[in-house]
Amino acid sequence: MPVVTISEWDRLINQVPDAHVLQSSCWGELKADFGWRVVRVVQGGCGAQVLFRRLPLGLSLAYIPKGPVGPSSGWRELWKEVDLVCRRERAILLIIEPNLFVEELKSAFDVPPDGFSPAIQNIQPPRTIVIDISGEESEILARMKQKTRYNIRLAQKRGVIVQPAQDLALFHRLMKETGERDGFGVHSLEYYQKAYDLFHPLGNCELLFASYRSEPIAALMVFAQGNTAWYFYGASSDLYREFMPTYLLQFEAMLWGRAKGCSKYDLWGVPDADQATLEDGFLQQKDGLWGVYRFKRGFGGELRRSVDPWQRIYQPLFYPFYRWWVQRREVD
Repeated sequence: MPVVTISEWDRLINQVPDAHVLQSSCWGELKADFGWRVVRVVQGGCGAQVLFRRLPLGLSLAYIPKGPVGPSSGWRELWKEVDLVCRRERAILLIIEPNLFVEELKSAFDVPPDGFSPAIQNIQPPRTIVIDISGEESEILARMKQKTRYNIRLAQKRGVIVQPAQDLALFHRLMKETGERDGFGVHSLEYYQKAYDLFHPLGNCELLFASYRSEPIAALMVFAQGNTAWYFYGASSDLYREFMPTYLLQFEAMLWGRAKGCSKYDLWGVPDADQATLEDGFLQQKDGLWGVYRFKRGFGGELRRSVDPWQRIYQPLFYPFYRWWVQRREVD
C-alpha cells in the first residue's frame, strides 16, 4: 500500500502548481491536532491526503478536501489504493471535494466518476470569487470596482497601516468580536495558533493587522500554496470602520500573495447562487455569506463554483447512521 511520509508527500505536492492548500501536509497536520487522522497515499504520480474522523463503534468518515493532487488521468489507479486505506480504517464512506471549478472543466468531471455518487453535503463553501493578482499593483487595482479602489485609497489617506504581526491572542479576540457581531462561528485560539505555527515558518502564511494610530482595528490570515493565495480568516473591530481598513488589508494580502509567486487570490466563500441572482439580491440580503458578498465582489474577481462533491459508500448498513450523525454535527 503506497502510504507515504510527510516529506514524500511534500515532494509530490510541490511539483503541482495548482495543488490546493487543503491538500498540503501542513493542513493535514493542523487537522491531526483537532480530531482527524491523516493518511497520505501516492500512486503513479497522483496522490490524496485523506482525513479520517472517528465515529462510534470503531467506524470512521473519510474525507479528501480539494483533491486528489496530480493529473486526473492517473486518478483511476489512485482510487484503488485509497479504497484499501478506507477499508482498513473502517470508513462508512469517503467524501471527495475535487479541486475542480465547473467553469474550467474540459472533461466529464461534472458528474461523479465510476463507483461514486453525488455526496449529500458540501463541507467547504462550493462557490467563491477568484482574483487575478498578476501584473503590477496598478493592474490589480484597475480590475476592481471603482468604489473598492476608493475605499483602499481612503484607508491609506486616513493613515491606516497594514503590517505583519504574531499576536494570535489579539487576532482571536478580534475574530470573536466579529463572530458575535456578524453571526458566524470562530475557531479556538489554539487552532489559529497551530495553523500559524505550521505554515508561517515555511513562508506559506501571514497574519496581517491594520492599525490606526497604533490601535489594531482589523486583521486577516492569508495562506499560499503553489500559484494561489487564500483568504480564510478575517476580523475587524467596531472602531474606525469608516476608515475602511478591511479593504486595505485585502489589497495588502493580495500583494503578499503576488510576492510569493501566486497569480490567483481566492476569497473563499460567497452565497451558492449564480451571478444574476447574486447581483439581484446582495443589496437586500445580509444573512450568512450574503453579508460578505457585497464586500468581496468589489475586488473584481471571477465567480467560480466547485464541482459537487462525490461519495463512495463502503458500509451501506451503517450509512443511515452517518446521515443521522451528520445532521447533528458539523464537519470542519
